[in-house]
Amino acid sequence: MTSKLTDEEILAQLPAARERGRIAAETEPRARTARYQKSTGRVVVELSNGCLFAFPAKLGEGLRGASAADLAKVEVLPGGAGLHWETLDVDLGVPGLVAGIFGSKRWMAELGRAGGSAKSSAKAAAARENGRKGGRPKGAARA
Repeated sequence: MTSKLTDEEILAQLPAARERGRIAAETEPRARTARYQKSTGRVVVELSNGCLFAFPAKLGEGLRGASAADLAKVEVLPGGAGLHWETLDVDLGVPGLVAGIFGSKRWMAELGRAGGSAKSSAKAAAARENGRKGGRPKGAARA
């Protein structure tokens, strides 16, 4: 059961909330502008500190498979803490994106599984080399 705050309690909490917002605005990455760059398939974000940040749109939860026209409709949320795609019903937080978090825990796990199953000549060569050595070493618990 949740209790409702009175108007007085809300008003009493406002100064602390404003201070937390001020600190977050000064310390967390905030977007000034954002655009989709079709030629690279990336979303490019200019941060309020003048830095640029870009990420492949296909990594963002809800963005994979979206049309270039829909991706181009990216908006910066008020305060710059997030990006929004109205037509896709997608919101992504800027601090998370800068930290390499492109969606929910479930989405990030899916991205990790996809990366782990990637096939490359380097992975094939490593597997062959491990095979020549007798395969993957046994763990201490299994020895």
